[in-house]
Amino acid sequence: MNKEIKPPERIKGTIHLPADKSIAQRSALFALLSQESSLITNYPAAEDPQTALSCIAQLGAKIQSADRRIRIEGTGRDGMRVPGEIIDCGNSGTVMRMLAGIVAGAGIPATLAGDASLSHRPMKRIIDPLEQMGALIRAAQGDRPPLEIRRDKTFTPIDYRLPVASAQLKSCVLLAGLFGEKTTRVIETVACRNHTEIMLGLPVLRKGKEHIISSNRGIAIPPQNLEIPGDFSAAAFWLVAASILEDSEIVMPSSGVNPTRCAALHILRRMGADIEMEMMKKAGKEPVATLRVRSAKLSPADIHPEEIPNAIDELPVLCVAMAFADGVSRITGAEELRFKESDRLAAIQNVLEAGGVRVEAHAGGLTIYGDPKRKIRAAQHDSCHDHRIAMSAAILSLKSDGVSEIKNAEAAAVSYPEFWSHLDSLAHI
Repeated sequence: MNKEIKPPERIKGTIHLPADKSIAQRSALFALLSQESSLITNYPAAEDPQTALSCIAQLGAKIQSADRRIRIEGTGRDGMRVPGEIIDCGNSGTVMRMLAGIVAGAGIPATLAGDASLSHRPMKRIIDPLEQMGALIRAAQGDRPPLEIRRDKTFTPIDYRLPVASAQLKSCVLLAGLFGEKTTRVIETVACRNHTEIMLGLPVLRKGKEHIISSNRGIAIPPQNLEIPGDFSAAAFWLVAASILEDSEIVMPSSGVNPTRCAALHILRRMGADIEMEMMKKAGKEPVATLRVRSAKLSPADIHPEEIPNAIDELPVLCVAMAFADGVSRITGAEELRFKESDRLAAIQNVLEAGGVRVEAHAGGLTIYGDPKRKIRAAQHDSCHDHRIAMSAAILSLKSDGVSEIKNAEAAAVSYPEFWSHLDSLAHI
């Protein structure tokens, strides 16, 4: 579908964010590995978490669902069945990369496939360590899905230093390591999201700037009894929207605020955004808070390579904020964005330029020339079938000089099915 965006004078209201899909997908995959029953509440209807459920069912998990409450009877590490057909990971890189670790570690022969977008995403990053651990992996074009995974060799635990800060890569190796008698260790020098080690209770040794996370067969896999918090990545769109529109205010209860996820909040505050965190508490082991954001004048900011891992999903909408800052902003070290559901650096550059924003591209980032008085040119924006590009284009269009249109706007449903209704509600359409 295409979605028309008529710019409102302001946006105001309270919205309840969709459940965090990063945590949701992990909760389903980890529940598969537990020998105990798991009860997960506030499980999201978004496409990626639903894909995770269908994938674990193919491996033998029994699932009951009612009113966003999911009960999963896992198979345990040694009870997974060989899937009778290809496992379809849909659009979810998280599911494919983590499930690759699970089936490789377990020695379950399986083929993991995805949709057209996922089929173009490189997988060499996980193939290399899994093959070091004894997996045999055949991939299209050498490193693209589908992935045919076997393990005819003896399992070999490894010490693996992350070549890039990637939570999916880290999780893949650690999940494979859960099947080894000896310990697999992952060493990260730049912290990335830590949901996997929190949810599995994995040992973490801090040694200077290094985090050393360990896994082995001796670690008991806990049931995933938790309430999934609101998705901070979804909140980021509204943090930017209310910041750039005058006389606006949005309240978002129960947003996840895990420090390894919310670098965008600190970047926006550095730019001058008026964001408050209220009613801090814990949902399971994850910190949550009510977020309140009001209109503000934004200053330019540079986002540096060490900040990228913990703001990776929010970078497209941060680019929108930069378009209205009073000066020049730069993003560097964001090459990872070129290998998401789309080339997000190129896609958001196209969106901004279509709106009349001056942007300069370089290998790992963008330079954005902001203007707080800028009126965005109404345009038809291509979502590139990428949920974060579709939603970022919508936020930019709130400041346009006429009606804009988002092509293939249904892409938002991958992570945020309620996005368009929430937008209409906040804009009082």
